[in-house]
Amino acid sequence: QVQLVQSGGGLVQPGGSLRLSCAASGFRLDYYAIGWFRQAPGKEREGISCISRIDGATYYAASVKGRFTISRDNAKNTGYLQMNSLNAAGRAVYYCAAGEALYGDSDYPASTDDVQTWGQGTQVTISS
Repeated sequence: QVQLVQSGGGLVQPGGSLRLSCAASGFRLDYYAIGWFRQAPGKEREGISCISRIDGATYYAASVKGRFTISRDNAKNTGYLQMNSLNAAGRAVYYCAAGEALYGDSDYPASTDDVQTWGQGTQVTISS
């Protein structure tokens, strides 16, 4: 069964950190770019980061650049999102994603249209 299984997330205080993991099963994740998206209450799902399958090039949305770090461990068939300095705007359901054409830059934010497989989502709540 082809799937992405997420772990991590939960409740964190403002300014705190969390790491999300995304483990692939049923397929080789190194054949795909990995992306992270989030959906806040009442808003559309937005792409916040992705990492290339070819050269490890990364993309970050302006809202998370400098605070979040995307990475991948192909030997473990897993992707990660390290989130630091979390603030109230970070409250959302976070989704990992895989797609051969998944990509982002300053002119083309990572798009849900380029996603082939989604993780199940994980809630991140920021509260003191």
